[in-house]
Amino acid sequence: MIRILVVDDSPFVAAQITELLGKENYEVVGHALSGEQGIKMYEELKPDLVTMDIIMPGIDGIEAAVEILKKDPAARIVMLSSLCDSSVLEEVKSKGMHYLIPKPLEQDLLLATLELAMK
Repeated sequence: MIRILVVDDSPFVAAQITELLGKENYEVVGHALSGEQGIKMYEELKPDLVTMDIIMPGIDGIEAAVEILKKDPAARIVMLSSLCDSSVLEEVKSKGMHYLIPKPLEQDLLLATLELAMK
């Protein structure tokens, strides 16, 4: 069972991800509503994978992901955003993340990306 931490300020998106992944070989072990909470929960829960929204109150998802990667360079983080243009993708890549999925989420794309991230 692959353990996932969902970091997203939208309870709707967190519920959607939890529902999608519940049917697969994934277990959502936590849901953080902010970047700060996501960093703290990552340290406590040590999940196999993180889905991280970019636009959130407080520190955004990119900053939170950078902090997690500083503490754990092996962290696997899949970024999610309603703003998926080339500049956002470049910023994500330049900060060390490899995956960016557009919102609204498509189940097949999410599952394929999570599989890739776990390899």
